[in-house]
Amino acid sequence: MTKSYEIAVVPGDGTGPEVVAEGIKVLNAVSAKCGFKLNYVDYKIGGEHYLKTGEILTDETIQSIQKHDAIFLGAIGHPDVKPGILEKGILLRLRFDLDQYINLRPVKLYEGVQTPLKDKGPADIDFVVVRENTEGLYTGAGGVLKKGTPDEVAVQESINTRKGVERCIRYAFEYCKKRNKGNKVTLCGKTNVLTFAFDLWERTFYEVAKSYPGIKTDYAHVDATCMWMVKNPEWFDVIVTDNMFGDIITDLGAMIQGGMGIAAGANINPEGISMFEPMGGSAPKYTGMGVINPIATISAAQIMLETLGEQRGGSMIEAAVMKILKSDIKDLAAGKMGYSTSEVGDLIVDHINKNN
Repeated sequence: MTKSYEIAVVPGDGTGPEVVAEGIKVLNAVSAKCGFKLNYVDYKIGGEHYLKTGEILTDETIQSIQKHDAIFLGAIGHPDVKPGILEKGILLRLRFDLDQYINLRPVKLYEGVQTPLKDKGPADIDFVVVRENTEGLYTGAGGVLKKGTPDEVAVQESINTRKGVERCIRYAFEYCKKRNKGNKVTLCGKTNVLTFAFDLWERTFYEVAKSYPGIKTDYAHVDATCMWMVKNPEWFDVIVTDNMFGDIITDLGAMIQGGMGIAAGANINPEGISMFEPMGGSAPKYTGMGVINPIATISAAQIMLETLGEQRGGSMIEAAVMKILKSDIKDLAAGKMGYSTSEVGDLIVDHINKNN
């Protein structure tokens, strides 16, 4: 019997639909080769939908999305919608309501891709950031007093629970064990200043580590982590950290691996439905021009297949991406690739069809 997966597709805003189309093109090629089936349902949520209807993300839509095996997301962000409305109303709500408590960000430099780091290559830049995704400063806890006056007070609280911290750390150790590369997990925090939150993180980290005797442990303040990611990225294997610090260091990771055009990630609920997306935004100024780089979205499709258990399909995508990056793509920036958005997708599909 053919295995089948139900995929909720959120093309989103700007160039999101263009890159999602290429991701689906590649997924269809892989599924045909591997003998499984993917069924897609589109959800037209995002800036255009909000401007037309006033709706952001309804309870009914979330309930419908929950029936699927995975979410494939293009981009959220519209120039005519105030920043924060769509991000909180769609992205954060999906992460929180679906308890996608892990943000997984592989940071991997492929051959043929330029890094701004002097004398560093693919052998040096290959690590993963595991970011706690549903707690910390992003819960929205806090408030404002006397807004708009000289006495205004703004408080934003970081919420860290033992359950949330432990499950994130345990995921990082399990992922490190499965990855079986450097066999080291580094806790990124700020124990010398954020003494309440990161006392919890640090104690939990070393308690969980006792269950993984084959994995080395390390700790680095977030500022030191940023320095070492630039100077000695080869020191890292798996980094685990909280929501805010993870948000920051994963953007740095994207730059050292070649930029947002190649950076993919996942919002994972290991017991439920997960969401897979490119790191980059909607790039509205390039909408409809066919020049945007779809590789990050295609790599997000790779992570989706791997998470669903289709390892062979994920490996096919990565091999094809590595091949065209080495041999075909001139530059990852929009309009400089030497190919259109759809032609990049065609190159990857062609490699999959000829080599599998």
